[in-house]
Formats: sequence, C-alpha cells, structure tokens
Amino acid sequence: MEYVTLNNGVKMPKLGYGVYQVKNEECERCVLDAVSVGYRLIDTAQSYGNEEAVGAAVQKCGVPRSELFLTTKVWISNAGYEMAKASIDKSLKRLKSDYIDLMLIHQPFGDYYGTYRAMEEAYKDGKLRAIGVSNFYPDRLIDLCQFAQVTPAVNQVETHVFQQQKTAHEYMKKYGVQHESWGPFAEGRKDFFTNPVLTEIGHKYGKSAAQTALRFLLQSGVVVIPKSTHKERMEQNMDVFDFKLSDEDMEAICGLDEDESLFFSHYDPATVEMLTNMGKTRKV
Repeated sequence: MEYVTLNNGVKMPKLGYGVYQVKNEECERCVLDAVSVGYRLIDTAQSYGNEEAVGAAVQKCGVPRSELFLTTKVWISNAGYEMAKASIDKSLKRLKSDYIDLMLIHQPFGDYYGTYRAMEEAYKDGKLRAIGVSNFYPDRLIDLCQFAQVTPAVNQVETHVFQQQKTAHEYMKKYGVQHESWGPFAEGRKDFFTNPVLTEIGHKYGKSAAQTALRFLLQSGVVVIPKSTHKERMEQNMDVFDFKLSDEDMEAICGLDEDESLFFSHYDPATVEMLTNMGKTRKV
C-alpha cells in the first residue's frame, strides 16, 4: 500500500474501501474481506447505518488497530457544536475504538461551523487523528480554511474521469487539503466500465477500464475509495500499484472530463432542498 501524508503529518492510505450503500447485515463480511486482501483504509459515515458493522469487523480482522485507518462522517442531523460533539462519541462507540483516524463533515449544511468546532476540540483531545470535510465546493472550502483554527486535512468530493474537479483540485492543493474521491467509478454511469478510451489504454497494461480509471486518479494526487461487495473485485481494485500511465495516457483520460456532476450539484436549489430535508428527517 502507498500512503499520502496529510497536512498534520498523519499518513493515509491512497486507496481504501468505501461502504456506502453496503447493508449493515453484509457490511461486516465485506470489511473483513477487504482487510484480508490488503485494504487498510475503511470509509463509513453516520448516515450509512453501518458503523457498528465496521467496528465489529475491525475487532475481528486480526490486524492491529494502529495499522487501520477509519474514516466516518458527521451527518446533517447532528450539525452544531453540542449535537456534533455527542455524535462523535456515538461514532467512537459504534466503531469500538478509542479514536477515529479521520472525521469529516458529510454535507456543507446546517451549522457546520459548530460541527467543525466540535471536531477541532475532539482532534485536540486525541479522539480524532485528522479532521476534514466532504462535498465542500471551493467557495465553502476556502471560507472554512480561512477562518478555522485547524485547516481541513481532507475534502471528499465526487471525482471520476467524467467529473475530474480540476478547479477544486487546484484550490485544495493551494490550501494543503488532500483531495479524496467518492464515486471513482461514477457508479457505472455513462457505460463507465466499457468506455473505449479507458478500455484501450488499460489493454496496453493488461488492466481493466476500472483499474485504469483508479490509476488515473491516483497519479492525479487523488485518494480513492472504490466499493464492491465481491472479494475478487476488491482484489482487482487493489491491483493498481504495479503500473504507471504515460503522459499521453493521462492526457487522453483528461479529455473525458465533462466538468459536471453525474449525481447532484450543491449549487442546484432543488438538490439543496432535498439534502437539507433529508438532514431533518434522517436521524442517526
């Protein structure tokens, strides 16, 4: 496994296993499979409803806790200093751990400044090794970086070959924030796994379109957390450190960028209404 060093000196695996939409009843098995094939970064969230399953797998996996990197996220319904503070302790309990390696604000809604203050406090108390954000576009990320006591270590945003977040990436670099991708496979949209550019380039290296796409993001300085519930695909997703794309390959894949979301935009009023209403109704 290769690592990046975050802005506070903490080392984070460049490739991890995401458990979004993995049902709680199969999540423990999936995480155990992921750890067994070499994953050390596990990414969950309060709103996924599977923190307890992740915690159970961590206890059973046989790998020392110090070798694992756990990420979770504060959901909108827990926004604000007091609620976020309580939710951090709940996440620690569910994950069966004395500390969390990375805690993110899941969405930039509600009193996320209060949430961040609670995370800063937990960070200083040693409960969190690093703190950051998710789904923060450059405007809100810059605002937080300018005024927070602790600069966010990570920003996890939708990033894949069709939405490469080039402008956001440059601002993350400027402020020392590590770019992390959710949805690196675009959930298979736009015939992702049979894309002719990815397929042709991958063929040169004996790799699949999916492996080629992951390699592109890694070489672009982006941490990735692909999800699969199948062990053989977990192994394939890990098998991306034994080749390097050429400059010409990188340029060709750059050309796939459409610079717009395939899921939702936080600048779209209807999307903001949907997410904030979800934040009110989905209590975790």
